[in-house]
Amino acid sequence: MAVSGALSTLMPPSHKKSEVWKHFRFRKQDDDDSVVDKNKAICVICNAEVKCCSNTTNLRNHLMRHHPDVTTPPQPSTQPKISNAFTSKIPHNSPRAQKITESIAFFICKDIRSYSVVENDGFRYMLNVLEPRYCIPSRKWMSEEIIPRLYNEVKQNITLSLQSVDRVALTCDGWTSRHQDTYVIITCHYLRDDWVLISNVLQTRAMQDSHTGANICALLSDALEEWGLTEKDPTIVTDNANNMIRAVEMMELLHVGCFAHTINLASQAALKLPAISRLLGRVRRIVTFFHRSANANKVFKEKQTLLNLPCCKLKIDVVTRWNSALDMLDRFLEQQPAISAALLFPEVCRSEKDLCTLTEADITVAEDIVKALRLMKSATLVMSGENSATLSITAPLHTQLLDEMRSTASDSTVIKELKSAVHDNLRFRYANLKEKLYVASALDPHFKTLPFISEEEREDTFTTLISEIVTLEQVKQQGSDSVGNGGSAPVQEQKSLGEGDLSPAPPKRSKESCALLDLLGAAYAPVATVVCATAADRAREEVGKYREVTPIPLSEDPLKCICIKSIFIELNRESSIENRIENRKSNRKSNRESKIESRIEIESI
Repeated sequence: MAVSGALSTLMPPSHKKSEVWKHFRFRKQDDDDSVVDKNKAICVICNAEVKCCSNTTNLRNHLMRHHPDVTTPPQPSTQPKISNAFTSKIPHNSPRAQKITESIAFFICKDIRSYSVVENDGFRYMLNVLEPRYCIPSRKWMSEEIIPRLYNEVKQNITLSLQSVDRVALTCDGWTSRHQDTYVIITCHYLRDDWVLISNVLQTRAMQDSHTGANICALLSDALEEWGLTEKDPTIVTDNANNMIRAVEMMELLHVGCFAHTINLASQAALKLPAISRLLGRVRRIVTFFHRSANANKVFKEKQTLLNLPCCKLKIDVVTRWNSALDMLDRFLEQQPAISAALLFPEVCRSEKDLCTLTEADITVAEDIVKALRLMKSATLVMSGENSATLSITAPLHTQLLDEMRSTASDSTVIKELKSAVHDNLRFRYANLKEKLYVASALDPHFKTLPFISEEEREDTFTTLISEIVTLEQVKQQGSDSVGNGGSAPVQEQKSLGEGDLSPAPPKRSKESCALLDLLGAAYAPVATVVCATAADRAREEVGKYREVTPIPLSEDPLKCICIKSIFIELNRESSIENRIENRKSNRKSNRESKIESRIEIESI
């Protein structure tokens, strides 16, 4: 409602902070500032009277309705919404983001994935669902920053772990990628203090130069120097290639040929026999036909279903893997009824007229080959294990294979030739390592009875073992003597420290046995246990105790067996008796000195 005539107004009180009061005043009555009508406000723009009841709602509505040009829109709230709090990106240097980035790097390295996986739509969608606030790093950032950082951390941890190891074993092998790039990979194997076998791939290096023994030797030497393994007296296991053997000989290290590769060479020699090679060629041609022909493969699957055979694809062999030929024959014999039925199908016969299945005689020969070589495959699987020690298995397994590959009267002509080829190839292997392999088997609780060799060889093996133990103890004793002479007082001088006023008090007599001691003490004085005088006697005694323990079953892990540790624990115990005696004397001396000091302080008080 408009107010007519001039009207005296007053400014609103200072405690009213709303922007609306810039356009309204209060009316005063009778020229008295103390009499103010606060229930109504006067608009300074149109002199309209607007009712206000302790709030500005009517005033704001008046301005919006009649004076929209002077009104200001309400300011948005500065407080973030809950939904925005969960969708805002977390900083890349936050602990949460760093942990996710490390997990991606671990995934790429552990599963050997390409760096481009961080750019794949499926991978990015999965991470967005798991953590919408995380910003996935680029491929360049992962390859140049994250992965090298992870490599340095892992390398540092492995280096620290290797520093506490006395001996290591290395495996070295060369391989070629699909792009025909050649690499040499070096793996390190060692035992932790708790007798757990650890295997670490130290490096995989591209081999650009010719694969000569000198070049491989230089690569191995650089690896030993880089990882600090030169003083660890390493043993190297490689395949039986001449360049690998030559490289290890130039380094003057103990070389052991890979037994799995030896089995491969012997089996390849058998598979190259003319009769077996022709049979494998016929089987390979049939398998290749079913892989190449979609129609034949369809009919083959139908026949598998009708004959209730496993719905499996036929396998084809690979030149460098002898057991792939065995797998091809085994799968072919399993699916022989379905193969014969499919090859007799009219549509299949028209597409390949010259192809026919094997005869009954060929199938019999194939079955005999599979039966004869199955032991070789099992031996390959055993020797390819990474979590178990395999050197001790070499000698008994080598002897077992030679026994199995001797021809019998019931063998066919083809099988006799096969066994003869394998036996001749294995017979002269490891002739120069025979003693070391026997000692390794003797230290294995599985084979410590050495039943695969003669009694004379068995005694010679344990004599060699005793000599090795004595040599090892002497080396340790020399090392402890050198350390003691350089950093501590001689034993005689340490004994003199315990004499004089600080010598321990004589032991108290036992009240319960004093009478018996007075009667029979001279005749029954305690006699100290006779300790073996020489290191050879101690070693011979411990080896004898070790041989008396029953061998463990083949299903148990020798590294978790207590009996194999006992020989080393006992030897260490005997060699460290003097050190422990000196430690006890030193402790007694320090205790006596502390008591004397406390007694002096008490007396002075």
